[in-house]
Parts: sequence; C-alpha cells; structure tokens
Amino acid sequence: AGMAAAFLMEIRRGTQSALLVIRYAAAELPSAPMEVSLCADSLEVRSGGSCDAAALPAGVSLAPPSCRGLRRLRGDGLHLLVRLRRPPPPADLVFTLRKSLKPNKNYIFYCQSCGDIIVKDRKFLRVLPLPSDNWSDLVEEWCCHPDPFARSPLHPQHSDCFLGDTFFLLNSGNESHVPESPKSKENTRVICKRCKTMLGETVSSDTIKYYVTEVIIQLAEGSFSPTPRSQFVQNMVAQCLLELSSAKSTFRFTIKGDDGKTYILIWLLNSDTLLVESLGSSSSQSVFTLFGDIFTPSSGPVGTWNAIKVLYQPCIKCRNKDLADAWENDMGVHPLKFPSQTCLELLLILSLSTASLPPSLRCMNSFQVRNSFY
Repeated sequence: AGMAAAFLMEIRRGTQSALLVIRYAAAELPSAPMEVSLCADSLEVRSGGSCDAAALPAGVSLAPPSCRGLRRLRGDGLHLLVRLRRPPPPADLVFTLRKSLKPNKNYIFYCQSCGDIIVKDRKFLRVLPLPSDNWSDLVEEWCCHPDPFARSPLHPQHSDCFLGDTFFLLNSGNESHVPESPKSKENTRVICKRCKTMLGETVSSDTIKYYVTEVIIQLAEGSFSPTPRSQFVQNMVAQCLLELSSAKSTFRFTIKGDDGKTYILIWLLNSDTLLVESLGSSSSQSVFTLFGDIFTPSSGPVGTWNAIKVLYQPCIKCRNKDLADAWENDMGVHPLKFPSQTCLELLLILSLSTASLPPSLRCMNSFQVRNSFY
C-alpha cells in the first residue's frame, strides 16, 4: 500500500550508500512513538495502531545492520543513513544525439513543442562533431602564424550534419521556415510554422543551427512519439552536462540565452545517483512529489529514477552578477547556449525540483540543490 509517510531514498552507486528521509505531512504527525523497521527489500513505519509499509524496487537491497545517524529534522522528517547489500542496478544508457544519428539513414525532424515536421526524409553521408564553441579563440595558442581557418568556416553540405554541444548544423536547402536574407538578429530566428516556437537560427545563407532542446529526430520509418516538454528539456540538458563532464572534466557551466545573457550557473556534483520515492498520501505528495505527474511511475506506489545532482544559481534580473562575472572569466567554466525561453523553462524546472526536496537538502553553501532525471 502507499505510505501516508512518504519516503525519499537517494542512493549513490559509487559508494553503495543511501540517505533515507521519511516524512509525515505536518497535520499527520503521530502523537504516539514511531517505530521504523528496515528489511533488505522493504520499509515499514508503525505508530500507535497504524502501520505503513512499502516494498523497495527490484535491484535495491539494503543492509539493515548498517543503519546510523537517525535523527528528526523539523520540517523534514526522519533522516538515516544505510548501506546497500549489493550494488544497485546500473544506470540506463543515456540517449545521445552523437550516437543516435547514423550515416546513410533517413531521418525526420519534428518540432518538440507541437510535433510539426521541420525536415522530412533527410539522409546524411557524414555526421561529424564540431569543436567547442570557443575553439577559434584558442587558435592563437596553437599556431605560430595567422589563423589558417579565418576564411574557412565550418558549413555543412546538403548531406552533412555537424554536431555541437547544444545544437546541430544542417544545410538549409529549400526549408521554407528559414529566413531567406536575414538582416537583423530577429530575422535570423528560425520559427516553427505551426506553434511559432523558436527552433534555432540561421548561421549563413545556407546553414541553419537547430537547438537540441527544440527538435526531436527520429528515423523516417518510425512513428512520432511525443515527450512532455519539461522531461525533454531536462533530459537534453542533463545529457549535455554528462557528455561534457566526461569528455572534458568540466563540472561548472553557464547557461546562456540566444540573447547573450547568462541565465543560470550550474555546478555538476555527481552523476551516479538513483532516486527511489514513494507516492505517499495526497497530503504528503503536495510536499514531496519531485516533478508532479510528469515523473509519476506508470504503476505501483514506488518509483525509481536515474539522476544527476547539481548546484545552481539563477542570474536573471542581475542576481549573482559578481559570481556570474567571475565564472565568465574562468577557463574552467564551459558555456552552454539555448534559446532564451528554454533557459527560463529550465530555471523553472530547477526551482520546482528544489522546492520538492526536504528543506534541509535544498541548499549547499549559497547554491540551491536539485536532482535532474535522465
């Protein structure tokens, strides 16, 4: 049965340890003493004559004798630490654009917001990664003579797809939604004809940049399968953070809009987290549910999610300007660019995730904490 006392378990695969938080809504705090029982595959809370129990997901097995640090925090509930009996199931492989796009396959590009077809039946002979956005700034460090690439921009041919950190470049061909002769910044925006969402921008007269957060790419022989917007945005952003942290040992990022403004500072803490959460009663859900019904499990009272943990600071309305300026000049910080509206969406997602956590887990130093699912 679902638990009136909802629980959240944050498991670290690397250390095979878990933080367990059991929480009652304020109106349901029991007057009688509480007894918490942990078994290898289940959790039970008794108080007075009532008993709440929940089975843990398959693959998650606890070592009850290792429990320690039991304490009650006001506004949170009961906290305790426990080790696992065996390693939890490995994380599902993250979908990556670089690995999903293959040469000599027919693809259809859809607007993620409304499902309208953006590019139909495009076959690529070459799918190539681009260097980092700031690669040209480093040329002087590599070469002892003038920039040899100054007059050789990286523009794809009709059968090419070039992949950047947060975008991909295509030859615009005869796409009707691409401005013919952009004369200003506003005219370079590429807009979905149906829902008017910004999909990307023109780079030159024959090259268009699509952002990975705005377009779904599927094989032509498949059928379109929509994904909730919030889930898609955080999946793609988490994917970018994971790929860059793995390839470049970079863990701090600035989230910038297409208007050049910095919206968010993000610090990646770890990528080996497995979250286990009970749905609980309706009253506890209002406090504890992580992403509303977007991430509610399809069946059963307990859900599991692979997650990355990040610290973040909002930078809108000149907030954290000094810190943002310091990160801007730090070579160890990697910039990620998305449409400005998507940056605001991401900030809302971050805020909702932080608000769903127990109060004691929402901040670390001056940063706010959130879990991002992928």
